[in-house]
Amino acid sequence: MTNQQNIKFAAPDKSLFFPTLKKRVNQYFSEHHKSKYANKTMVVKTIVLIAAYLVPYFVLIIFTPPAVISLLLWLLMGFAISGIGMSVMHDANHGAFSKNPSVNKWLGYTINLAGAGALNWKLQHNILHHTYTNIAGLDEDIKDRGVIKLSPHAKAGKLHRFQWIYAFFFYGILTLYWVLLKDFIQYYTFIKAGVNRQTRSQNKEMLGGLIRMKLIYIAVMLVVPVFVFKISFGQILVGFLLMHFAAGLVLTVIFQLAHSVEGAQHPLPDHTGIIAKDWAIHQLETTVNFSPRNKWLSWYIGGLNFQIEHHLFPKVCHVHYPQLAPIVRQTAQEFGLTYMENKTFLAAVRSHISSLKRFGMPSLNEAIV
Repeated sequence: MTNQQNIKFAAPDKSLFFPTLKKRVNQYFSEHHKSKYANKTMVVKTIVLIAAYLVPYFVLIIFTPPAVISLLLWLLMGFAISGIGMSVMHDANHGAFSKNPSVNKWLGYTINLAGAGALNWKLQHNILHHTYTNIAGLDEDIKDRGVIKLSPHAKAGKLHRFQWIYAFFFYGILTLYWVLLKDFIQYYTFIKAGVNRQTRSQNKEMLGGLIRMKLIYIAVMLVVPVFVFKISFGQILVGFLLMHFAAGLVLTVIFQLAHSVEGAQHPLPDHTGIIAKDWAIHQLETTVNFSPRNKWLSWYIGGLNFQIEHHLFPKVCHVHYPQLAPIVRQTAQEFGLTYMENKTFLAAVRSHISSLKRFGMPSLNEAIV
């Protein structure tokens, strides 16, 4: 991992774009007498999504429905945990759900419902991804994972020319990998790289918490249904894997549609470690919105189709992004900046597939590296 301390963005005083935009966004909230945090709609959504995860689980273990019904319930849980991750956990761990830090803290722990740890997620997402978006070696979301290349700066092998076909299978194992290995790998790599700056005693406590949380998660998901409620282990295991495949596929695809698509740039620092653009302009050039008029999609994925607004204002609850988008677009146009957007979800998926094809071509990557 590249040392993030060596990477700097161009001085912000070179552009008035973000100060102007920030002033206009603050003015919007002031004039409309709105809080930038969650509203009633967000609270209702939180209750619905958490219920959509917990209720099917209790139906599964108490009523033991037939196999087909059971699988449908596990699938619903997979979609629910994706929604919780994108809407509830995501906003909470950005400090955007509530002005009360304790509310954010406890709702941030809803990531534990997927068997994942909150602190590692914050380090990966809030620090590395949001600060160094699409910068190879720093942004964990485009990290070279061997079988999949999400950057034009990574050398591709012969197998990668087919990644646009097989990538979606590997997307589906994301959350399962997170449960079993990712948290522990990140625990050690983030400490070694200096991303995790906690004391040794704090990290020892963190590791113990991770182990306890995962043991409880495995016990609740796999052990209790089998040994307490006498449900077939095979049936539980298949459902558990189905839930994680659905959750992993949804989460990974949605996050990739904003940055690993055509038009999104992948800049590299110069020999002094400087990125040529200031941070806000960098966010515009590495982020693409999609399907902005699909209200149902926006509700479910926590406004992540408005990724430009989210990257510029991560501490604003996502329920406000549709109203902020015209302000951001207009301000960008005034400063001669490109506001990128795929009009539909399918257009974004096609664009992601095109990027996977391009990143997987050995000749392209060998020419760039």
